[in-house]
Amino acid sequence: MSRRVVRQSKFRHVFGQAAKADQAYEDIRVSKVTWDSSFCAVNPKFLAIIVEAGGGGAFIVLPLAKTGRVDKNYPLVTGHTAPVLDIDWCPHNDNVIASASDDTTIMVWQIPDYTPMRNITEPIITLEGHSKRVGILCWHPTARNVLLSAGSDNVIIIWNVGTGEALLSLDDMHPDIIHSVCWNSNGSLLATTCKDKTLRVIDPRKGQVVAERFAAHEGMRPMRAIFTRQGHIFTTGFTRMSQRELGLWDPNNFEEPVALQEMDTSNGVLLPFYDSDSSIVYLCGKGDSSIRYFEITDEPPFVHYLNTFSSKEPQRGVGFMPKRGLDVSKCEIARFYKLHERKCEPIVMTVPRKSDLFQDDLYPDTPGPEPALEADEWLSGQDAEPVLISLRDGYVPPKHRELRVTKPNILDARPPPSGPRRSQSASDSSLTQQHTLERLLEEIKALREQVQAQDQRITALENMLCELVDGTD
Repeated sequence: MSRRVVRQSKFRHVFGQAAKADQAYEDIRVSKVTWDSSFCAVNPKFLAIIVEAGGGGAFIVLPLAKTGRVDKNYPLVTGHTAPVLDIDWCPHNDNVIASASDDTTIMVWQIPDYTPMRNITEPIITLEGHSKRVGILCWHPTARNVLLSAGSDNVIIIWNVGTGEALLSLDDMHPDIIHSVCWNSNGSLLATTCKDKTLRVIDPRKGQVVAERFAAHEGMRPMRAIFTRQGHIFTTGFTRMSQRELGLWDPNNFEEPVALQEMDTSNGVLLPFYDSDSSIVYLCGKGDSSIRYFEITDEPPFVHYLNTFSSKEPQRGVGFMPKRGLDVSKCEIARFYKLHERKCEPIVMTVPRKSDLFQDDLYPDTPGPEPALEADEWLSGQDAEPVLISLRDGYVPPKHRELRVTKPNILDARPPPSGPRRSQSASDSSLTQQHTLERLLEEIKALREQVQAQDQRITALENMLCELVDGTD
């Protein structure tokens, strides 16, 4: 009997471990909404979790270092009038997060570096264009301020958050509920899955479906799809017998899958999280108590099972840290934030190494926080790969950067006056109004800065008061 040759891979021994109890975030009332999003978003500065809230929708934003028990009066981000269904951090500004809600709106928020004293209720901008609830959000990977939203009205809208305009609306491509949307690495294509069991590859700027595959997975339950580094599409779904299944597809030839594997008979939808640097995909099922991971390579069987991290408690949702937020000194290649009913627990994936030196093979240059394109450049047809950074010396998040929203001047949209005599006075009037608008915006900005300064002063005085009270006790 011939022995099988063990495949060589530096990721064969990826080791998962839950953080110690004092590193978890306790006493968080995680949302009970029945929606297949991850309910959690994380970046190198903050952890955001959708929570239960009376009278509307809310989520909590915690600095990563604020572990332990969370005060029940800790300020929330509240503004939606119905439950929040999805949240996503901007990849180009660690202080900006978008939220989508059952109330049909998307709100974009600026999160301050200091802890606010009261709930954050004023978004930078509210985006309105969907007629039914919005359940999917996804920022463009390389263009500044470009945000995609998908709603239960079967419409995908791509927004310029910097102006509040809808750049593109894809409203006749999906005949039923959209289950997932994913950009490719340079943001030129979308992969979508839909309740009609069809996997589509869409060029959003041309408004065309460039490839599609019916019944990539034959079951009726929701599919998920993500692009891989090689341009393939990795999918999770169900067989006709309701077994969970994963697949790898070449969009240039959708007839046959590159790989197709059955997994188990659980009914939780598998959420795939993909790390393009290592080409590892992590599968986290809602209601599962395990995270499985696979390496995607160019050699058969193309999707190689690596290992499973198992724990006792099922997960309500999972957040996935971008590569720049990891601890390279500990050979950490992935970090998850697992939601329980009342807490959030970090799970660290490491590749054990004896050396303390920087491991070049584990950490190739990775996408950084600088965008490669402006929104109008992308819309005009330009594409660019992400701007990469080295993690050799670790990553330090930049200081607070404010997102500026400049709404287009409605006066520019007016037709020009008919008579030549009136044109000069009309342009003078337009110029005067433009100056007035700019002056008002400057005043608003100054007032906002004044309010923030007063907030910080009030916080400092309250802290001093607490210290005095503690001292007298």
